[in-house]
Amino acid sequence: MEMLKLVVVFAGIMIFIRKPLWFAISVGVVIAVLIFRIPFFTSLSLAKKAVTSWDTVSLVLAFYTITFVQRMMESRKMIKTAEVAVDNLFNSKRITCMLTPFVIGLLPAAGAVLIAAPIVENAAGDNLSVPEKTFVTSYFRHISEAFMPTYSGILLALQLSKVDMTKFVLGMLPMMACLFALGYIFYIRKIPKIETAPKKSDKGEDVKNFCLGLWPIIVTIIIVLTTHIAVYKAVIPVIVVLAFTRKFSLKEILPFFRTAFESKQIVNTIIIMIFKELLTYTGIIGRMPGYFSKLPVPTVVIFGIIFLVVPIVSGSQATIALALPLAYAAMPNGGLPLMIFLMCLVYIAMQMSPTHVCLAIVVERFKVSFIDLVRKTVPVALSFIAICSVYSYLLYFIG
Repeated sequence: MEMLKLVVVFAGIMIFIRKPLWFAISVGVVIAVLIFRIPFFTSLSLAKKAVTSWDTVSLVLAFYTITFVQRMMESRKMIKTAEVAVDNLFNSKRITCMLTPFVIGLLPAAGAVLIAAPIVENAAGDNLSVPEKTFVTSYFRHISEAFMPTYSGILLALQLSKVDMTKFVLGMLPMMACLFALGYIFYIRKIPKIETAPKKSDKGEDVKNFCLGLWPIIVTIIIVLTTHIAVYKAVIPVIVVLAFTRKFSLKEILPFFRTAFESKQIVNTIIIMIFKELLTYTGIIGRMPGYFSKLPVPTVVIFGIIFLVVPIVSGSQATIALALPLAYAAMPNGGLPLMIFLMCLVYIAMQMSPTHVCLAIVVERFKVSFIDLVRKTVPVALSFIAICSVYSYLLYFIG
């Protein structure tokens, strides 16, 4: 009965998914409150907890500060400088569409996807549709989340599974290559291979310009990796240094405090966090592994289903925290192959989850519906699920 209730909640979201995402998720919130019979004042308390929680506040601050940096970089055409440098280095719009969002995606912050968006738009031109540009921007920006231990979900999974970090990262490299290949096969190859005559340029100067164009992002990543502080704390000193080195006047800076406040994106973030808080309160997330365990299929398939379905409902960290210990308890010899299999599934599920804040940001940026993005993701997701299943099985079989 509880699973049926959950289906009803998400059915309500999907009915209104073509509306602004905050509206669709709000419908899910109302249905969840009614169908799970959450008392009104309890609902208000949970909403307040979600809005005022440090997770939500830090996420909003990270998004705001990243957007602030983006405004500054755009005003000095730094992103364009980096884009031109990549074009000169590789003379390929295809590589620009893949490589630059990936590099930017090393920054574990939702707002980073906005920095990649104009680069993909300019490089793809009219060769990709708007939903395809949306997919390419989001997809390549998130590849690093599948394996980079700069993301909290990966660190949590490594801690819970006791899998060696180096072995995991090395084991995931073929899957990273697979993700690039699938993105290329389904969409990137639509962009002409050669759009202009080969450019003669100083490659050393191009590397320098690429670094100069994206140094605020590169430095922020280094600060986060070496100090493990919150993203917004790493961005603030970058903003200060950028203001001095690029000689921003106070008159130029002041408007950014207003324009960096993307109200729609912030509302989307808050509504999503409230929705997740309500679902957590119902306890259904914790009981989902028990429901799936009753299915007449092998244990690894059961957990594969869990790691595909639960992230769509509750996000990757909740899935990892709740289900990964259960998976290793049920399959104590799973080791690295099981870790790779489950983390691949979590990653690809999150690329289709309405609770994924980055997806809310990118669909708003490109003015497309969430369902349009999912449609472009499904063929890549199905292919990746098949490949990672075979790959992890071969790893288990070999050793």
